[in-house]
Amino acid sequence: MNVPFGGGKGGIVVDPAQLSPAELERLTRRYFAELEDLFGPDRDVPAPDINTNSQVMAWMFDTYSMHMKNHTPAVITGKPLELGGSEGRTEATALGMFYCVKEAVKYLDMRLRGATVAIQGFGNAGSHAARFLSEAGAKIVAVSDVTGAYFNPEGINVNVAINTCARNPRWNLQGLEDRIKVEKLENPRELLELDVDILIPAALENQITEENAQRVQARLIAECANGPITVEADAILDEKGIVRIPDILCNAGGVTVSYLEWVQNRMGYYWSKERVEEDLKRFMVTAFREVWEIGEQYDVNLRVAAFILAIQRVTRAAELRGLYA
Repeated sequence: MNVPFGGGKGGIVVDPAQLSPAELERLTRRYFAELEDLFGPDRDVPAPDINTNSQVMAWMFDTYSMHMKNHTPAVITGKPLELGGSEGRTEATALGMFYCVKEAVKYLDMRLRGATVAIQGFGNAGSHAARFLSEAGAKIVAVSDVTGAYFNPEGINVNVAINTCARNPRWNLQGLEDRIKVEKLENPRELLELDVDILIPAALENQITEENAQRVQARLIAECANGPITVEADAILDEKGIVRIPDILCNAGGVTVSYLEWVQNRMGYYWSKERVEEDLKRFMVTAFREVWEIGEQYDVNLRVAAFILAIQRVTRAAELRGLYA
């Protein structure tokens, strides 16, 4: 993505739905307090992921600032706008994916308008992805979450699906079949095997495996989740000629806007949503085109091409810095 951020993950093994708001706040603050020496605007800058949101980021930011006795918004991203967050951060992962898909269909000589789409996972990323694709003319024929998978070959009304989630305290699709015409699939994982143009895994890792990869029929897979395809499945999909936009590119919209939020925090100057989305589009489109060109140059899939591009940049930076001895 050509942004000055590395990568890393951390978290707590807990189901936040089982905690009261006060318990969740205490847990969050203690976690950040215990690890505060590892964090900092020039050291490690966390951002939201599964089961976290802007409120959790706000507690982390406040804990760090209180302990440092200094207002330090750049220590964390994904904050509420009122605390130095960025416009466009909430939907950034899905919007970045959407920009990648728009580029991919051009190279594959496909049309986004009228394309059939199945989306596994209807949380923040999946629901926004459905909205962006639907507005572009794609037909969302299947969606799923923890309550099950819902299918209608004629298309699912995305606004009704999102409204159904908003009406449920835990944001899920429970009751969707009572509001619109959909079939609830007997096995939710059948969604991955539907005959669609575009498949978007936006849930958890290891969803397409050696066991089910041979039955995947989509022409294009956009990895909105982290690691949704196993190594063994990746090889099978290669043999089938199914193009995958890899997670390190496809879902990088979130970390890219986190970078833009960090820049705004450091400047103390905040941009409009239009400016943020314009910058995000430039980052995503440029990265996609570079990865596609490397894929053609070395005759490799887009995942390997993305790795090549990333390693080339790290190698070049290391060469320029030299060895301090």
